[in-house]
Amino acid sequence: MTTKSALRKKIRRAGWDDYFMNIARVVSSRSTCDRKFVGAVIVRDRTILSTGYNGSVRKLEHCDEIGHMMENGHCVATIHAEANAILQAAKNGVCIDGATIYTTASPCWICFKMIANAGLRRICFGEFYRDKRIFDIAGKVGIELVDLGK
Repeated sequence: MTTKSALRKKIRRAGWDDYFMNIARVVSSRSTCDRKFVGAVIVRDRTILSTGYNGSVRKLEHCDEIGHMMENGHCVATIHAEANAILQAAKNGVCIDGATIYTTASPCWICFKMIANAGLRRICFGEFYRDKRIFDIAGKVGIELVDLGK
Protein backbone atom coordinates (compact mmCIF):
# COMPACT_ATOMS: atom_id res chain seq x y z
CA MET A 1 0.00 0.00 0.00
CA THR A 2 1.40 3.37 -0.95
CA THR A 3 1.76 6.15 1.58
CA LYS A 4 -0.84 8.26 -0.22
CA SER A 5 -3.50 5.52 -0.18
CA ALA A 6 -2.70 4.67 3.46
CA LEU A 7 -3.22 8.32 4.41
CA ARG A 8 -6.50 8.42 2.47
CA LYS A 9 -7.87 5.48 4.45
CA LYS A 10 -7.16 7.30 7.71
CA ILE A 11 -8.97 10.47 6.68
CA ARG A 12 -12.77 10.26 6.92
CA ARG A 13 -14.28 11.44 3.69
CA ALA A 14 -17.41 13.55 4.19
CA GLY A 15 -20.69 12.04 3.06
CA TRP A 16 -22.77 14.00 0.56
CA ASP A 17 -25.23 15.36 3.14
CA ASP A 18 -22.39 16.60 5.37
CA TYR A 19 -20.58 18.04 2.37
CA PHE A 20 -23.53 20.12 1.18
CA MET A 21 -24.51 21.15 4.73
CA ASN A 22 -20.96 22.39 5.27
CA ILE A 23 -21.32 24.47 2.10
CA ALA A 24 -24.63 25.87 3.43
CA ARG A 25 -22.79 26.92 6.60
CA VAL A 26 -20.22 28.79 4.52
CA VAL A 27 -23.03 30.42 2.50
CA SER A 28 -24.59 31.58 5.80
CA SER A 29 -21.45 33.63 6.46
CA ARG A 30 -22.73 36.07 3.79
CA SER A 31 -25.92 36.81 5.77
CA THR A 32 -26.59 40.47 6.40
CA CYS A 33 -29.17 40.12 9.17
CA ASP A 34 -27.14 39.60 12.31
CA ARG A 35 -30.11 38.19 14.27
CA LYS A 36 -29.58 34.78 12.63
CA PHE A 37 -27.10 33.66 10.00
CA VAL A 38 -28.76 31.16 7.66
CA GLY A 39 -27.51 29.63 4.44
CA ALA A 40 -29.23 27.40 1.88
CA VAL A 41 -27.94 25.26 -0.99
CA ILE A 42 -30.17 23.60 -3.59
CA VAL A 43 -28.72 20.39 -5.04
CA ARG A 44 -29.75 17.78 -7.60
CA ASP A 45 -27.65 14.82 -8.68
CA ARG A 46 -24.80 15.97 -6.41
CA THR A 47 -24.61 19.27 -8.30
CA ILE A 48 -25.20 22.68 -6.72
CA LEU A 49 -27.98 24.50 -8.56
CA SER A 50 -28.40 27.58 -6.38
CA THR A 51 -27.45 29.15 -3.05
CA GLY A 52 -29.02 31.78 -0.83
CA TYR A 53 -28.54 33.51 2.49
CA ASN A 54 -30.77 35.75 4.55
CA GLY A 55 -30.49 39.42 3.79
CA SER A 56 -32.23 42.58 2.65
CA VAL A 57 -33.87 43.34 -0.67
CA ARG A 58 -31.28 43.99 -3.38
CA LYS A 59 -29.97 47.56 -3.42
CA LEU A 60 -31.36 48.33 0.05
CA GLU A 61 -29.29 48.81 3.18
CA HIS A 62 -28.66 45.77 5.34
CA CYS A 63 -29.92 45.10 8.85
CA ASP A 64 -26.39 44.83 10.19
CA GLU A 65 -25.80 48.38 8.88
CA ILE A 66 -29.00 50.25 9.80
CA GLY A 67 -30.85 48.02 12.27
CA HIS A 68 -33.82 45.73 12.07
CA MET A 69 -37.42 46.23 10.95
CA MET A 70 -39.13 44.28 13.71
CA GLU A 71 -42.70 42.94 13.75
CA ASN A 72 -43.88 40.40 16.33
CA GLY A 73 -40.31 39.51 17.25
CA HIS A 74 -39.18 38.94 13.65
CA CYS A 75 -37.08 41.05 11.32
CA VAL A 76 -39.32 41.57 8.28
CA ALA A 77 -36.71 43.40 6.22
CA THR A 78 -34.89 40.12 5.69
CA ILE A 79 -35.58 37.67 2.87
CA HIS A 80 -34.88 34.17 4.13
CA ALA A 81 -32.07 32.01 2.76
CA GLU A 82 -34.41 29.38 1.32
CA ALA A 83 -36.46 32.01 -0.52
CA ASN A 84 -33.30 33.64 -1.85
CA ALA A 85 -31.99 30.28 -3.14
CA ILE A 86 -35.30 29.61 -4.93
CA LEU A 87 -35.37 33.16 -6.33
CA GLN A 88 -31.76 32.93 -7.50
CA ALA A 89 -32.57 29.72 -9.39
CA ALA A 90 -35.62 31.35 -11.00
CA LYS A 91 -33.66 34.48 -11.91
CA ASN A 92 -31.04 32.35 -13.66
CA GLY A 93 -33.51 29.95 -15.32
CA VAL A 94 -32.39 26.92 -13.31
CA CYS A 95 -34.93 24.13 -12.84
CA ILE A 96 -34.98 22.95 -9.22
CA ASP A 97 -37.90 20.52 -9.49
CA GLY A 98 -37.14 17.30 -7.60
CA ALA A 99 -34.05 18.75 -5.91
CA THR A 100 -32.88 18.79 -2.28
CA ILE A 101 -32.39 21.93 -0.22
CA TYR A 102 -29.77 22.04 2.51
CA THR A 103 -30.44 24.79 5.01
CA THR A 104 -28.65 25.58 8.26
CA ALA A 105 -32.01 26.06 10.04
CA SER A 106 -35.32 24.36 9.32
CA PRO A 107 -37.58 26.49 7.13
CA CYS A 108 -40.24 28.78 8.53
CA TRP A 109 -43.81 28.12 7.43
CA ILE A 110 -43.70 30.59 4.52
CA CYS A 111 -40.39 29.20 3.19
CA PHE A 112 -41.67 25.65 3.61
CA LYS A 113 -44.65 26.45 1.39
CA MET A 114 -42.35 27.97 -1.24
CA ILE A 115 -40.09 24.90 -1.10
CA ALA A 116 -43.10 22.61 -1.58
CA ASN A 117 -44.52 24.59 -4.50
CA ALA A 118 -41.08 24.85 -6.15
CA GLY A 119 -41.07 21.05 -6.36
CA LEU A 120 -38.23 20.35 -3.94
CA ARG A 121 -38.53 16.82 -2.55
CA ARG A 122 -36.06 16.78 0.34
CA ILE A 123 -35.14 19.27 3.05
CA CYS A 124 -31.98 18.71 5.07
CA PHE A 125 -31.57 21.11 7.97
CA GLY A 126 -28.92 21.71 10.59
CA GLU A 127 -31.08 22.90 13.49
CA PHE A 128 -34.79 23.15 14.24
CA TYR A 129 -36.14 26.70 13.91
CA ARG A 130 -39.59 27.55 15.25
CA ASP A 131 -42.31 25.98 13.11
CA LYS A 132 -43.42 22.42 13.85
CA ARG A 133 -46.17 22.49 11.17
CA ILE A 134 -43.58 21.49 8.58
CA PHE A 135 -43.31 18.00 10.12
CA ASP A 136 -47.02 17.21 9.66
CA ILE A 137 -47.37 18.74 6.23
CA ALA A 138 -44.12 17.36 4.75
CA GLY A 139 -45.44 13.80 4.82
CA LYS A 140 -48.71 14.84 3.22
CA VAL A 141 -46.98 16.53 0.27
CA GLY A 142 -44.18 13.99 -0.19
CA ILE A 143 -41.24 15.97 1.15
CA GLU A 144 -38.58 14.13 3.13
CA LEU A 145 -37.27 16.05 6.16
CA VAL A 146 -33.77 15.17 7.37
CA ASP A 147 -32.41 16.60 10.63
CA LEU A 148 -28.63 16.69 10.19
CA GLY A 149 -28.19 18.43 13.54
CA LYS A 150 -28.65 15.23 15.52
